[in-house]
Amino acid sequence: MYYVYILRCADQKPYTGCTENIKERLERHSKGYVPATRERRPINLTQYVAFQDKQKAFEFEKYLKSGSGRAFIKKHLS
Repeated sequence: MYYVYILRCADQKPYTGCTENIKERLERHSKGYVPATRERRPINLTQYVAFQDKQKAFEFEKYLKSGSGRAFIKKHLS
């Protein structure tokens, strides 16, 4: 499975990522091993979606990082 996830960071802004191992990835975020969220800790997992198809997962992550995807997150997931 592939997971697209949304974190709520200490600055109250979302972070979106994609991984095959969500537990390990969240641990890396929490410990400060991910440069994009290191200075934005603590983080909280707010949502995730599981995909069987790797390409579909990466396409969804890319959408969520687009302008309309960010608006979707703000309207529906915040």
